[in-house]
Amino acid sequence: MHTELSKTINIEAMTQWRHTIHRQPELGFEEVQTSALVARCLRDWGYAVTTGLAETGLVATLVFGDGQGPRLGLRAEMDALPIQEATGLPWASEVPGKMHGCGHDGHTTMLLGAAQALAKLHGEGVDWNGTLHLIFQPAEELGGAGGAQRMIDEGLFKRFECDAVFAMHNLPGAPAGKFFFREGPFMASSDRVTLTFHGRGGHGAMPHLAADPTVAAAATVMALQSIVARNVDPLASAVLTVGRLQAGVTYNVIPETAELELSVRALTPEVRELLEQRIRAVAFGQAQSFGLQCQVDYEHGYPVLVNTSAETQLALGVAQALFGNAQVTAGAEPLCASEDFAYMLRQRPGSYLFIGNGDNGHSHGQPCGACSVHNPSYDFNDHNLGPGALFWVALAQKFFTTPRS
Repeated sequence: MHTELSKTINIEAMTQWRHTIHRQPELGFEEVQTSALVARCLRDWGYAVTTGLAETGLVATLVFGDGQGPRLGLRAEMDALPIQEATGLPWASEVPGKMHGCGHDGHTTMLLGAAQALAKLHGEGVDWNGTLHLIFQPAEELGGAGGAQRMIDEGLFKRFECDAVFAMHNLPGAPAGKFFFREGPFMASSDRVTLTFHGRGGHGAMPHLAADPTVAAAATVMALQSIVARNVDPLASAVLTVGRLQAGVTYNVIPETAELELSVRALTPEVRELLEQRIRAVAFGQAQSFGLQCQVDYEHGYPVLVNTSAETQLALGVAQALFGNAQVTAGAEPLCASEDFAYMLRQRPGSYLFIGNGDNGHSHGQPCGACSVHNPSYDFNDHNLGPGALFWVALAQKFFTTPRS
């Protein structure tokens, strides 16, 4: 970290915070201990801390100069996942069935480390002007019922005005400490769809007296694959996954119903709308062809995450200046995973970026190579704590010292 700002980063303390949070993972809207730790530190450093947004969320505010400059929002999420950890690391989860399997412990710690450094610079009287809002969000993992939209609904941006917002996530498998940026759509929308086929049950030996919903469900599984292959522009991106097919309880009984559950993802609102139209049409058409009825329950989850150009270029420039062009990818490929920071980006300009997490997997205490998030062998890479926190500090410096037109 070749900058004077690096002297403000307390990596030893950050590592301790991260391991403490990791040992006591908390699910969405249950982040009581994590939120309390974060709030306690921030208050000790002189931030004005507002708790209770979306139950366990909080916002910490620090004013530089006369506060009449731009207003910056930096966000980290705090929740864990309902997974039994298998890393065997000394700081492994102490809570059965729960672990920080997505790195939110690291994201929270990077922002907390930056908060400490920024408070120190504030105390030294740096010549910055503006208002900093640090947003610690609960329940990112809860789909459409997650914490970002709820914080917004409870007045996040009305109570804490932001001219731009930023957030960061780790990227397993990519080189540790390398930064990834992209203008425009960067992460996909995510919708959950349940198709229920209603037929007429009967004896397995007399199918002509029944109306078999399993046949319609099976035919629909295959027909759905034609949507991406034949209805979506080949240059666009879409994912349609049948994650669950459930029907019947025994081999010789034709059931009354059969269910399919789908994960549907797109990188533009237009493709998202097209997928919904075609899924409904295919499901109804297949059901009708077998003499059945189909009920479609369409649950819209997170929207497409879209980064604005100016804010992405600002963040990209900060990373290049800090770490060099070789450590920064400017036009990263979009991902079909989803993220509820998309809701915040629909309200304010901003950018979502990634930091490589390297070979971060561990199994029973032994390294096992790069490991995806949402995996029992996953662990956040502590080597990212320093670069991640330093990036946030440098971004704030650039934001509060760059003249605005």
